[in-house]
Amino acid sequence: MAEIKVMLKYADNPMQPNIQTAMENGAYATAKKHIGITPPQQIIDMVIESSLRGLGGAGFPTGKKWRFLPTDAKTRYLVCNCDESEPGAFKDRYLIERDPHQLIEGMILASYAIGVTKAFIFCRGEYYLGRHLLQKAVDEATERGFLGKNIFGTDIQLEIIVHPSAGAYIAGEETAQLNSLEGYRATPRLKPPFPAVAGLYGKPTVVNNVETLCSVVHIVNYGPQWFLSLGTEKSRGNKIFQVSGHVQRPGCFEFPLGTPLRDVIAAAGGLLSGRSFKACYPGGSSCSLLVERDLGIHMDFESLAARGSALGTASVIVMDDTTDMVKVSLRLMEFYQNESCGKCTPCREGTRWIVQILERMVKGLGTTFDIANIKRLCNGMSETSFCPLAVGAALPVLSAMAEFPEEFQAAVERNPYGHMHTEMPVSYPYR
Repeated sequence: MAEIKVMLKYADNPMQPNIQTAMENGAYATAKKHIGITPPQQIIDMVIESSLRGLGGAGFPTGKKWRFLPTDAKTRYLVCNCDESEPGAFKDRYLIERDPHQLIEGMILASYAIGVTKAFIFCRGEYYLGRHLLQKAVDEATERGFLGKNIFGTDIQLEIIVHPSAGAYIAGEETAQLNSLEGYRATPRLKPPFPAVAGLYGKPTVVNNVETLCSVVHIVNYGPQWFLSLGTEKSRGNKIFQVSGHVQRPGCFEFPLGTPLRDVIAAAGGLLSGRSFKACYPGGSSCSLLVERDLGIHMDFESLAARGSALGTASVIVMDDTTDMVKVSLRLMEFYQNESCGKCTPCREGTRWIVQILERMVKGLGTTFDIANIKRLCNGMSETSFCPLAVGAALPVLSAMAEFPEEFQAAVERNPYGHMHTEMPVSYPYR
């Protein structure tokens, strides 16, 4: 299947971040056509009709999220989630660095639809160039009268604030992000209440991903039926797939949802020369991996869920036949150990224990007990943690153990005394 570039149509133009070039390519034309003219509810209806789902990972229907806002709320906020910290994810960075005005226009349309006068872009702290270009785009749009008071010559106003994150992975979770925006530590909130009812500063808030808001521009421009013509029956529209790892041309590729995995990998030039496909994480590292028999799977929400995995951020991390899955599991769990906010014990302690066990296994000091203990700890984290971080940490390890049990067994067998431990010793040295 060939690429269909919509959000990435002008991404290869080095002048696209400049407002003059962006406007020559159609930027802000859709917003100018609808702001103050088309009723806000009609734009919400267009998004609902399009079946657009959140493209940051969860896949929740965007229009439904907008509709959840209380109709009697005087103050509402829109937060653009650009805190992209998932391993293998870089689509939001690509969008804000290559075409920042597309996002600004999407936020203008979304803010108008839901009655917002102040919006925020919560941008990953390490995206120095992206933040600079976003701020420049906001300033340029303000100078042109597309932001600020009386936008596009109407009585509507909108202020957009670019806010850098403090660098925490957990700040990508919407309620932790709201806490961080308010100046507190980025830890998840108990839900309900959901942000649509009590979000930023206790006011109704919509949190949307960069790619989701960019899609809104094209839905309003081309119409819901155009969007419905792309993708599958339940997963509509286009998706930006980020392919990294053991491929010849890592990068961002835009396909309709439902494109086979092998076509996505082929767009990145296929595997490195002389290598064969072993496995991949299809939606970033926070999901179960796919193996060679899954190369024909359709990359959409339903197909991957039926397989026991997830589309997530559509960050395809490709691994070839030289990959040691025990080392991969260790590397990922080290990441989640470092990024755990520490709020709940199962996640804070579970990730640390699993890292210590895997470290021993990699060094050839593993035991038979370790394999069972990793599974027990992963399941315990998934079932008892406060937020989804621990679930995302457990899935890649559990799936690696399920698909490649021989590699974990081989790690144990490197220890000549490993088979002697089949149950928890009285004193169990983790290091």
